[in-house]
Amino acid sequence: MFRRPDSHRLASRELVTLGTASQVPTRTRNHNGYVLFWDDEVILFDPGEGTQRQMLHAGISATALTRIAITHLHGDHSLGLAGVVQRISLDAVPQTIPVTFPASGRRWVENLCDATAYYHQERLALQGLTRDGEVHRVPGELHGPAVLSAARLDHSLEAYGYRLDEPDGRRMDPARLAAAGITGPDVGRLVRAGTLDTPHGTVRTEDVSDPRPGQSFAFVMDTRICDSVWRLADGVDLLVIESTYLDRDRNLAHDHGHLTALEAATVAAQTGVRSLVLTHFSQRYTDPGEFEREARTVFDGELTVAADLGRVRVPPRR
Repeated sequence: MFRRPDSHRLASRELVTLGTASQVPTRTRNHNGYVLFWDDEVILFDPGEGTQRQMLHAGISATALTRIAITHLHGDHSLGLAGVVQRISLDAVPQTIPVTFPASGRRWVENLCDATAYYHQERLALQGLTRDGEVHRVPGELHGPAVLSAARLDHSLEAYGYRLDEPDGRRMDPARLAAAGITGPDVGRLVRAGTLDTPHGTVRTEDVSDPRPGQSFAFVMDTRICDSVWRLADGVDLLVIESTYLDRDRNLAHDHGHLTALEAATVAAQTGVRSLVLTHFSQRYTDPGEFEREARTVFDGELTVAADLGRVRVPPRR
């Protein structure tokens, strides 16, 4: 299938932050929008207003998208869906693109997908979430082996967070392969079959390889602290999480169903997150450094205070 190349892409697994503002855009921050490149999967999370234009600035084509995942139906996380869907149609994107969202927001999603007059060529599969668990694949969807799951969050309306998990695998050891006399196409045969008969006997994959833990990613937007936040973040390589407020305004955060930078960083620290991306900042704050300083009081891993059109690589394998 034809896939338009992404000339700006730097790594096979990376996050592009299209927009990082909460509620309203600012002079320096667009509404939300995040694109995760994960091998052949390209997932657009929470397309807020202006997402189509931010994708253009980032060099990301609609043709590349394999899924759209929406956490909840507040405008700063979804108003850009209309433009993105119309661009998918205009570009005649050939693959089926699932659109995942809380089931209670179906009427808004349907309205956004048919907001104005245009010639419908898009192939969408609307998936309303009603429970925690694995997000099922749909016929015609492009995907790799990683599993996407969702978990209900605690916001002012129904909201879900997402997690992507790569299955554990094996890392072949060249020295042990050579000692076993396995080279060239025989390596592939061993990987596919799990065993290979050689002149010296049968060799198993585990005889010439080591365990390779799968990588993981989590996306947590508008929510108070709840059990799902901890489960989604548990041990992930890259966590993208809202930190709308600073700790001095924690009462406002709780009242409006949000996290502070301190809460988000505490979750990351206590769940073993390797790389933390803070985002979804309130317009009341003008110094991004405050979020970093607050997070650093509890978290000592890789830390990014997200900026529009920034890129964050998934950390190398352990």
